[in-house]
Amino acid sequence: MYAEVGHEFRYDSKGGKGPDKWGSLDPAWRACSTGKMQSRNYVASHSVLQNTGHNIMLKWESGAGSIVLSGTEYQLQQIHWHSPSEHVLKGIRYNMEAHLVHKSRDGKVAVISILYKFGQPDPFLASLENHLKAVTDKTGAETVVGVTNPMSIHMESPGFYRYIGSLTTPPCTENVIWTILTQVRTVSREQEDLIRIAANDESGTNARPLQPLNGRLVTLSKLR
Repeated sequence: MYAEVGHEFRYDSKGGKGPDKWGSLDPAWRACSTGKMQSRNYVASHSVLQNTGHNIMLKWESGAGSIVLSGTEYQLQQIHWHSPSEHVLKGIRYNMEAHLVHKSRDGKVAVISILYKFGQPDPFLASLENHLKAVTDKTGAETVVGVTNPMSIHMESPGFYRYIGSLTTPPCTENVIWTILTQVRTVSREQEDLIRIAANDESGTNARPLQPLNGRLVTLSKLR
């Protein structure tokens, strides 16, 4: 998940701003250190691609449809990517992970996560290739993509994991509903490079270190 543009933190340990220090960099980020809980109707909508300095983010400025979880509607606002993955399945940390970020009217957050391993290029990222190249190494850069349909993001999966966690960057806000698709997709090394270069430090990653479960329940739902 994401932090606001311009907020200073790092994925390595240099400068005292690494993951083990996030909770002390800003009072609003305290949960990074102390936290214990770390049906879709999508529509095509106008979008902008942005390099936040920590990740590459595609934003739908007026939302792009919604999902409903336990009777609450969450509007899709953006998708961004981390390398390597921030979740592990059966002990495997994959090469990349996408987060589709949704928010309810009262500010609750739900994220759908897609894991990727190296292989054939991802079609959705391929459709953004020229835009990605325009912003990948330029912190704060934006490019107008135009109308983008989130249904073009392959989210078919035989099942999913679900748990209650947190944002994975400061302020590490908790009570986020996470849905991790069990189907692992493929991404080319060249596409992963375009995502990873956006990180504004020398760590070579924009993924938070793995966090302890702290007794949280992770459920597996099989769709077929």
